[in-house]
Amino acid sequence: MADNSEKTETTLHGIPASEGIACGQIFLFARNLVEVPIYVVDAAKRCDEEARFERALVQARQQISKIQAQVERNIGQEEARIFDAHLMVLEDQALIGETIREFETTGLNIAACFNRVSTRYIKAFGEIDDEYLRERASDLRDVAQRVLQNLLGQADTSLSKLAGERILVASDISPSDAAALDRSTALAVVTDSGSKTSHAVIVARSMKVPAIVGMHDLTRRVRNGDWAVVDGYAGLVILNPSEETRARYQKIKAHKKTLEAQLLTANREPALTADGVSVSLLANIERADEATLVSDYNAAGVGLYRSEYLFLDTGRIPTEEEQTLAYTRVAEALAPQPVTIRTLDLGGDKLIGGGGGGLQFFASHKEKEENPFLGFRAIRLCLEYTEMFKDQLRAILRASAHGNVRLMYPMISGAEELARANALLEQCKAELRTAGVPFDEALPVGAMIEIPSAAMTVDVLAQSCAFFSIGTNDLIQYLLAIDRVNDRIAHLYEPTHPAVLRTLRRVIDEAHAAKLPVSLCGEVGGDPVLAPLLIGLGIDSLSMTPPLIPAVRYVVRNLTMQQARELADRALALGDPKAIHALCLDFYRDHMSQAGCEVW
Repeated sequence: MADNSEKTETTLHGIPASEGIACGQIFLFARNLVEVPIYVVDAAKRCDEEARFERALVQARQQISKIQAQVERNIGQEEARIFDAHLMVLEDQALIGETIREFETTGLNIAACFNRVSTRYIKAFGEIDDEYLRERASDLRDVAQRVLQNLLGQADTSLSKLAGERILVASDISPSDAAALDRSTALAVVTDSGSKTSHAVIVARSMKVPAIVGMHDLTRRVRNGDWAVVDGYAGLVILNPSEETRARYQKIKAHKKTLEAQLLTANREPALTADGVSVSLLANIERADEATLVSDYNAAGVGLYRSEYLFLDTGRIPTEEEQTLAYTRVAEALAPQPVTIRTLDLGGDKLIGGGGGGLQFFASHKEKEENPFLGFRAIRLCLEYTEMFKDQLRAILRASAHGNVRLMYPMISGAEELARANALLEQCKAELRTAGVPFDEALPVGAMIEIPSAAMTVDVLAQSCAFFSIGTNDLIQYLLAIDRVNDRIAHLYEPTHPAVLRTLRRVIDEAHAAKLPVSLCGEVGGDPVLAPLLIGLGIDSLSMTPPLIPAVRYVVRNLTMQQARELADRALALGDPKAIHALCLDFYRDHMSQAGCEVW
């Protein structure tokens, strides 16, 4: 072990992306970007130059297909699908066509032309406000570098030969880099940039490798061989850890392993409070093949099926038939459990459109909006692009004949939008009846409550809804005027703010007065510390990422409804968000301890 006696232990904070704890030496990884020469190609050699470009694209397809096969074999089919997006980039006629036009216009070498065009697209994606789409810039950058390496005859740098057990620290790593990791040598992955939705993080999480992103300048603060502890639960990197710190984290690691085993065992039991009240624990999913996770984690159904990922994964607007197939797969796999499908929730400046290539935006909304969170998105977009919206509505209706499907509109701001959406739904029902296509005539239709105006008019919206689902991610952001992806003010994003709790109580009470059930599908729904508070406020069901269900189920089974209601009343009487969170944390620790399950 290196001598750290003269180095000071330092704790740095990032964003936890994959759970786990690791202790070891750092390997500082720097992927060198390809240096692209620029020169004019002789007119007689232009056909050869275009042929070189085609060969480089073919070679890249072969390389990516090989990586995809290795990932499917070593990690899983779902993770391998990440590279479908890479293969789609290589088929994208917008990217390829613009490169050829650049070449024909400028006469510069094809590598320089491809570099210019791909850089423009990478920059465009990097400036998008939607986190998921912004991370697709990393996929495009990965593919572009591979094509350039092929054009220039350069070897690919890989992490597959990482020697010895190391904590990988990098500015960022590409999905290809992550796929090359050997889980026997990669102790953890820590990056300066990136997000929890990046494909590299998804691969690391699937390999059960701890990961932290958003460390900003860690690569400039460490050297190869430095010792560190990585806490993927709390998002902490501890540089130059003392013997005491290393020993403490070894105990925490062992404790977490024991706790996870306890939670998985308890997850087989019903989600009943200690006094016998049922709390429905549902799953949030993004793709049809995630239906297996719903069953694996014993969820009571799907509380949020994010349909926009079908649009993103195909790189174009999917047809009605494609959507019907995807929705039906989930409905059939989980029947008779409920599957709540949220209609398209993307912005006009974010949606990847069809016709002319997967990298193109809707032409009429290509310009960047000044404030996209308050802009042309979700139900607003659908009510303008009505034919696209009706394709989706018909697909959901058709799927409803094969299971317990529920339909939910996002970003409803008032009764007028809800009425317009329901009118289009009625048109779709009439069209299907005329065509003799079966569907559930009693399909439950609900609305997301994620805009303050909707929260204030729940009693009005209830007249045209069968249920509500509170989307706390956006609701909190709008209530507190906090951009939750802005690093400078993200600390002000507080789910326990009194304004948030009072709004939740109002929505729940108004919905229950109208005899409508209320679910909650934001991130706080999967937090076991806040689950007792939400249950005490009267939430009927919580919907979350499937792996979070065991921890929430455990705490539900170890409290009574009376205790949860008393906690909610005490929280509502407080005015300080941090005091409310501390109250919830103490409640959580006490009840877990009483159940014989200590939490650290």
